[in-house]
Amino acid sequence: MKRTMMCGELTKAQVGQRVTLMGWVAKQRDLGGISFVDLRDRSGIIQIVCNDDAPRMGREYVISVEGEVRERSADTVNSGIATGEIEVKADKVSVLAQSETPPFEIEEDSETNEQVRLKYRYLDLRRPNMQRNLVTRHKIAKIVRDYLDGHGFLEIETPMLTKSTPEGARDYLVPSRVHAGAFYALPQSPQLYKQICMISGIDRYFQIVRCFRDEDLRADRQPEFTQIDVEMSFVDIEDIIEVNEGLISEIMSGILGINIKLPLARMSYAEAMERFGSDKPDTRFGMELTNLSEVVKSSEFKVFSGAIESGGSVRAINAKGAASKLSRRDLDGLVEFVKIYRAKGLAWIVVEQDELKSPITKFLSKAEIDGILSQTKAEVGDVILFVADSDDIVFDSMGNLRLELARRLDLIDDSKFEFLWVTDFPLLEYDSDEKRYTAKHHPFTAPMDEDIPLMESAPEKVRAKAYDIILNGNEIGGGSLRIHDTALQERMFKLLGFSEKEAWERFGFLLEAFKYGTPPHGGIAYGLDRVVMLLTKSESIREVIAFPKVQTAAELMSGAPDFVDKKQLKELHIKCTDAEGTRENSRD
Repeated sequence: MKRTMMCGELTKAQVGQRVTLMGWVAKQRDLGGISFVDLRDRSGIIQIVCNDDAPRMGREYVISVEGEVRERSADTVNSGIATGEIEVKADKVSVLAQSETPPFEIEEDSETNEQVRLKYRYLDLRRPNMQRNLVTRHKIAKIVRDYLDGHGFLEIETPMLTKSTPEGARDYLVPSRVHAGAFYALPQSPQLYKQICMISGIDRYFQIVRCFRDEDLRADRQPEFTQIDVEMSFVDIEDIIEVNEGLISEIMSGILGINIKLPLARMSYAEAMERFGSDKPDTRFGMELTNLSEVVKSSEFKVFSGAIESGGSVRAINAKGAASKLSRRDLDGLVEFVKIYRAKGLAWIVVEQDELKSPITKFLSKAEIDGILSQTKAEVGDVILFVADSDDIVFDSMGNLRLELARRLDLIDDSKFEFLWVTDFPLLEYDSDEKRYTAKHHPFTAPMDEDIPLMESAPEKVRAKAYDIILNGNEIGGGSLRIHDTALQERMFKLLGFSEKEAWERFGFLLEAFKYGTPPHGGIAYGLDRVVMLLTKSESIREVIAFPKVQTAAELMSGAPDFVDKKQLKELHIKCTDAEGTRENSRD
């Protein structure tokens, strides 16, 4: 018996033809003497009409069907499925595999608890929306490969077992059996290897590659994830952006049939923070930040003037027309919301017809109030919300408040796909806990040429030749031109707190390679999982990864991670204990 077509491929063009189909029983309706079966495979669903001599079938039975395609009568057409105008009249049905009753319905957009769905992932993946997500993922990967191949890129594999070069997230470590006490690291990205490819004369490299980071999880983050990794030699930023805008255009056209306007919009990091409080702004709606520091710098309201005296700022958001939508209870809730982002509080003014309703106006002069209303372009019915603190706290809290208000006030048009390049990032950021500078992107990012003299005297002012690509407020990719000079790379490592010895111990192979003719080069890496999540409008990247991990980094279907045999540990020269260090943590 040979399958001749897939269920979802049938159309009215096949009416009158005999076909052989195979798939799963999604539903069965027995009407006495005749039964209707919804047969499902990856391509879709088709209705099968069976006689009473058909074998007994249950949900998720695997069956084969032979029969004739026929047109449905007008009153039985099912407009909810692509094959709703036709059906197959079966004259032979065979059961290929039986099924126990599944623990949840295999249906579109199941509301079943995610933990249950992930435990039975093989059933969850049968759901039509999950299958569509995986098909979309496959199509994006194919578009990427075809486009980059057509632009002279070579797909080069880089090692999964690498050297640990900790700078950023924690590495996943793999013990070596042959080298007692030594460990490989799983790559957080192929960054160093793709730079080595440029030194090797590859010229244009790409890879769709698994990466690993041992960090806390959230909706759009996994311990193992997939990057679209790209690197180019003899280029500047404009060359890289031009190639990548073409790639983005191909993906949007090929997947969604959308022709995006090129070139994409650009915005500096400084402008993005000033206007949106975020380096990945969602530009589908307005409600931008307003800096009121000049207006209230001498205010008797010490929350405002004190923040400015301490080197901070006072910034506001005008929620247009929100007075009728935000109750006092809602405003109190927003006060608690900004505290999540370290803000000490949130001030507000409700603009009504004949008065301003606020607990802070009594502390403000008429000139200050007039200035606030003018600067925020306030009108009757608006709600003005303020945070006063250090700039980093103001931006973090107000940027997130802006998104929260947009969700509550339904300001976001989910049909839009708005791309944005954010450029001119700081090269470094100061870590107050570690009392040192860390790389804003990574230690191999090149500084702006004109800022190189400031690296030691004013490192906080040095800008990077770096750029991120943003889609609807989500960073989907980031890259930079790289340092390609040993001396400059050593200066960068020194700024990050590495001694010369530490730098050469960790990155010596790269520094040594730089000595042998390194071309100017740069690139970008996209988060493939995040791109698929956004284009399929999924709530989480777990919905677009075949076998994802949960919050605890566990994979529920297989039970990973798990204990291993003592023999395996002995071969690896490892002895494990539990948290108290009193019990060997392995199987006999």
